[in-house]
Amino acid sequence: MRLRRDEPAQGWRRVVLRASGGLINPGPGPAELADRARLHRIRRPLARPHRIAVSSLKGGVGKTTVATCLGLVLAEHRGDRVVALDANPDAGTLADRLTGEPDVTVRDMIDDLEHIRTWTDMSRYTSLAGRLQVLASEQDPAAGEAFRRDEYERVCTALERYFNVIITDSGTGLVHSAMEGTLAKADELIIVGSPTVDGAGRASKTLDWLVAHTYDDLVERAVVVLSCDRRSAEIDLPRIRAHFEARCRAVVEIPYDPHLAVGGRVELGRLRPGTREAFFELAALVADGFGPP
Repeated sequence: MRLRRDEPAQGWRRVVLRASGGLINPGPGPAELADRARLHRIRRPLARPHRIAVSSLKGGVGKTTVATCLGLVLAEHRGDRVVALDANPDAGTLADRLTGEPDVTVRDMIDDLEHIRTWTDMSRYTSLAGRLQVLASEQDPAAGEAFRRDEYERVCTALERYFNVIITDSGTGLVHSAMEGTLAKADELIIVGSPTVDGAGRASKTLDWLVAHTYDDLVERAVVVLSCDRRSAEIDLPRIRAHFEARCRAVVEIPYDPHLAVGGRVELGRLRPGTREAFFELAALVADGFGPP
């Protein structure tokens, strides 16, 4: 049998293929091949549930936005179940960015954990954004403060029975009880900062704190995300990037995007191409850490 050359799916190469009735097939270009390779990485199979913690010592640098977009990309392009958990003790906004104001929160789930025995039971406590399941944080700050380490670990254990990938959007503090549980359970860590003096400094201090508290291995495998919605000509971005590349596994820069800057509900289709590509690269880097299937 004669081997058939791979067909292009986009660009001028696709136009030539169609215009010639399939007689001229220039094949996919380098950009399309790179996109396919990235998707192949994102779809890396998993042998067991994988827990990803998204954290930052400083608020307002895009931590929830990163957790939101990462969850959407993984859920859209993988065949397994992905859930995003808002573990922020101060009325987190993850569900607002994905599904709107939540009717059920993680506190309701904690109260009913012993009654969750099937997927149908679990689905009562999550909402759906595309193919991504979302578990909202408690919106009453007084009740949210009671989200302890043991409760987070119980919730995470319950989620592991039904989901393959668990993304935790943590709070900004590193010493509250839920964060202790998040770090203890995490297989991978994403540290979010920005290319500003305070944003980069806080991200670096986050790594310092983690190393000082015996999370060296987690730091070495971590991915640092620089949210570039705020920049200054006085900031040496290549130097900041090099600093984090020397300490962690990889660095991803997320460019400014007007759709994300609004702070409303996130839709991947409305992102600029450069922003979408950056989040796809982040998802691929995360999937690289899934290990052998």
